[in-house]
Amino acid sequence: MAFKGWVPYGACAAATLALVTLLSARTSSQDLSLSMRTASRPSSMRAGIQRMSELSPRGIFVPKTGSSSKLAWNRLESEINSWMANAAMRRSVLGPRRSTKVQAETSAAGGTEPVTLVLGGDGFCGWPTALHLSEHGHKVVIVDNLLRRKIDEELGTQSLTPICSPEDRVAAWKEVSGKNIEFVEMDVSGSLDDVMNLMQKYKPDNVIHFAEIRAAPYSMKTPANKVETVRNNIIGVHNVLVSMLEHVPDSHLIHLGTMGVYGYGTVDGAIPEGYVNVKMGEKEMEIVAPYHPGSVYHATKCLDNVLFNFYVKNDQLRITDLHQGIVWGVDTPETEKDARLVNRLDVDSDYGTVLNRFAVQAALGLDITPYGTGGQTRAFINIADTARCIRIATENPPDKGQRVQIFNQVAESHRVRDLAKLMQTLSPAGSQVKNIPNPRNEKAENELEVINHNFRSFGWDPVKLDDGKAQELVDTIVKYKDRLVENNLNPTSFWNKQQADACQETESAKAPAL
Repeated sequence: MAFKGWVPYGACAAATLALVTLLSARTSSQDLSLSMRTASRPSSMRAGIQRMSELSPRGIFVPKTGSSSKLAWNRLESEINSWMANAAMRRSVLGPRRSTKVQAETSAAGGTEPVTLVLGGDGFCGWPTALHLSEHGHKVVIVDNLLRRKIDEELGTQSLTPICSPEDRVAAWKEVSGKNIEFVEMDVSGSLDDVMNLMQKYKPDNVIHFAEIRAAPYSMKTPANKVETVRNNIIGVHNVLVSMLEHVPDSHLIHLGTMGVYGYGTVDGAIPEGYVNVKMGEKEMEIVAPYHPGSVYHATKCLDNVLFNFYVKNDQLRITDLHQGIVWGVDTPETEKDARLVNRLDVDSDYGTVLNRFAVQAALGLDITPYGTGGQTRAFINIADTARCIRIATENPPDKGQRVQIFNQVAESHRVRDLAKLMQTLSPAGSQVKNIPNPRNEKAENELEVINHNFRSFGWDPVKLDDGKAQELVDTIVKYKDRLVENNLNPTSFWNKQQADACQETESAKAPAL
């Protein structure tokens, strides 16, 4: 059966997804069971898949060989391709539609556009996401206490790109797009009353939660950092949950989690999307995939998920938890509209993600420094895809009372030493790869396979890292090279004393004359 497009929206998409899942020649023994693959889908899609699976006693839809059955089969194929063509045309003209549920609830409230709070909307992931949602019809309110900017001052570093103040950013967006984004300076981990009032005032359809201390090295830096990471992240999430329950119990919370909750090298096979089937005694059940956090930061993300599961079970809140890979890149289609909209780019050892850090070292002729053997394999996603995936999540909320919806927000996996070699080939100043002792307590080598059927089923086509994309990143860094603070490129945060002692023997990389 040849399908001529893939636009999984609406009722026809439910049947289409069922057919693709059950009939595709690519289906293999590695696929998840039907129940696992559909349990986190919206109810209309699950119903479509269930209907198709009922067409055979074995739960597999197989066309009969008679002429009349073959004719009916051909008509069905033609009808589905027609559905897809119409959906593709609509998408090309109007963009992706909001889910029927979100559309109905917003219309019932007297609005024409979803109201979306972006908590932590001044940060690396939050800012481009806020712009992307605004561009796609959301009424966006950024809420941020500017902690990330204060941490720059604490660490004696700065964004490599020159970022404007939040007020100047939203003013520039209004100027270039004609769309309003409101900025509210607030700490969601502070006063519960403030968060309550925020929810009561804006009555959001979506709450996007980025407002957590996000760096594993920073969370391990000192005893005080460990305590503050737990306080900020857990109290902030809980304040949001309590306030949503009180004032907007039907709103959709979308939380940016991390692939690090699963650990690395701890799963035999592909990492599932949040849930696994187990047998305890004689009883089979589905449970949250076991946690294996690798830092205090990762541990807080695990604790977030415990809170989410409680409030879904007890109060039927609607929650999506996105387990995201390591983010690379800096520009998105929205941030490129004006220099004042540029996203921040962190390259220090505490907040700089591995690919961005390697790109800086390559661009400036510094040694490219993988930790340990460089054999760690990690999942990655481009910053523009972070924003796209958040939007897709807003368009596909879980049903009220449905379990926490977990999506693995990753595009691809790479071994760290392979990334180092790639960036070496792109270095305009002849950088060399120099392995240094690992400041982290982690496996030296690991394989990584990640399941991400959920976003793929919604039509997501991710940006992949290639030489061209990597070169764009290097070129951006060269443009801002005069802003680099070199004294924090090598590790300054250590998981334990053994790692600290090993790393202290390594001299900081020295930059050549520029």
